[in-house]
Amino acid sequence: MEKEVHEQYEYARRRLRQKKILYFHFVLFLLGSLFLFIGNKFFGFGEGTTQNWCIWGITIWLFLFILHFIKVYITDRFMNKKWEREQIDRLVALQQKRISQLESSINEENENKI
Repeated sequence: MEKEVHEQYEYARRRLRQKKILYFHFVLFLLGSLFLFIGNKFFGFGEGTTQNWCIWGITIWLFLFILHFIKVYITDRFMNKKWEREQIDRLVALQQKRISQLESSINEENENKI
């Protein structure tokens, strides 16, 4: 039972760390977007380039944030250690089945030769 409690604790700790980093990324995105926008509109950074270069930067950053969000709340939520163990067990069972089929076919061939 202690092993299960420890695994639950480790899973909760890992999920909490993922969410904490995601929230930090969100705050950093908001502040960074604000500074990019203010720098472009009020201080004239990048005047020789495209007028709304900050919109492109913010859009790309938003896309990266959405990917991070999907990883934390969708992918890692369902593809955790339990899922990995189930997949490994399934693949091992398939390998063992295939090995037993090969062994039985080899044994049949050997019996037919004798």
